[in-house]
Amino acid sequence: MVKANKKWSSGCLHAGCLLCNAWRLLNTVQGILSPMASSFASLTANAKRVIVIDLGFLGDTVHLLPALWVIRQHYAGAELHVMVAEHITGLLGCTPWVDKVWGYPRFPKGPKWHQDLGRVSQLRRAGFEVVINLNGSDRSSYLTFFSGAKWRLGRCVKPSLSKRIFFTHLACVPRDTVLVSEQHCLALQGAGFDCHSPEFHITVPPAAAARIAEVLGGEDGSARRWIHVSPFTTQDYKELPTSILAGALNEVNRQRPEIPVVISCTDNIRERTKLKALLAELSFKPFHVFEGALSLADLVAVIRGSRLHIGGDSGGLHVGVMCGTATLTWVRRYAGAVAWMPVGPEHLALVGDASPTGLTGIQSAELVAGVLALLG
Repeated sequence: MVKANKKWSSGCLHAGCLLCNAWRLLNTVQGILSPMASSFASLTANAKRVIVIDLGFLGDTVHLLPALWVIRQHYAGAELHVMVAEHITGLLGCTPWVDKVWGYPRFPKGPKWHQDLGRVSQLRRAGFEVVINLNGSDRSSYLTFFSGAKWRLGRCVKPSLSKRIFFTHLACVPRDTVLVSEQHCLALQGAGFDCHSPEFHITVPPAAAARIAEVLGGEDGSARRWIHVSPFTTQDYKELPTSILAGALNEVNRQRPEIPVVISCTDNIRERTKLKALLAELSFKPFHVFEGALSLADLVAVIRGSRLHIGGDSGGLHVGVMCGTATLTWVRRYAGAVAWMPVGPEHLALVGDASPTGLTGIQSAELVAGVLALLG
């Protein structure tokens, strides 16, 4: 999966073009000077301070955790840091084996490049020897390069001049072919790490488990008693029409009334308004409704205690995968969905077509059949 020294290819038809030839020469030199990624793990085995940078959102960070665990095991004696989006740092409360979490302001809008100068100074003062960046976004690549670390591992789709400048080693893995966590594992394999299959090693924070147990019952919030429903994502076109979802939940409750239904949404006007409309169409009273009242750690505790998580293609789905909870997901049809859709008998995805009023092509009966099959 690792490629090195790949010759740059130009669309220029003029073999004698000085600019093209100069670019090819520079690229070749960079390829010669860039070590093979497979040597990275052995070269850096004795590092004392390591940071992993991934500035994605909730799903990205969830899928980073198996790779982060592998990195933790490889650098057993090192101080391990991780930089993630500031609004999801609470998720790292589930990984007590990480020494320090750095928050990066991604939401609702990221900083201008010059606003990162202070952050770069902090990274350099921290004295990291190793930076690992499996995301490869432009901003995270800049931070990796300017961190001052001697060893910098980056993930890419194919080698490029800019990537070879930013990173000392590259692990090239195609995107949108397998689940993101598996892509990360392949990248680490290519860099010489012992990573065979993604595994989540998480601990629900005790305080969060206690809070959820007090509300929903169970000694530690892990009794897997209820169905958790996360009805909303961030956009109408990715969600189910209210009537479709309400109809399905009403039928599930009619057939399996002994299973409590717990519903949650985030704390914004849009989702609160849509939640009110959904509740008005239900023929039963949910066991509990969390109306924007859950922290990320609390959400993990709720989903960890669920028999089944039902929701759209959003962060809750990925938390379900992390917790080993069965999931039923509705997802819009788009290229690259395979990178975010879990596979296995405990996971089911229903695919619809996006429209301004919600997904089309998914009926209540399909949802009911899927829920009953997963519960059974």
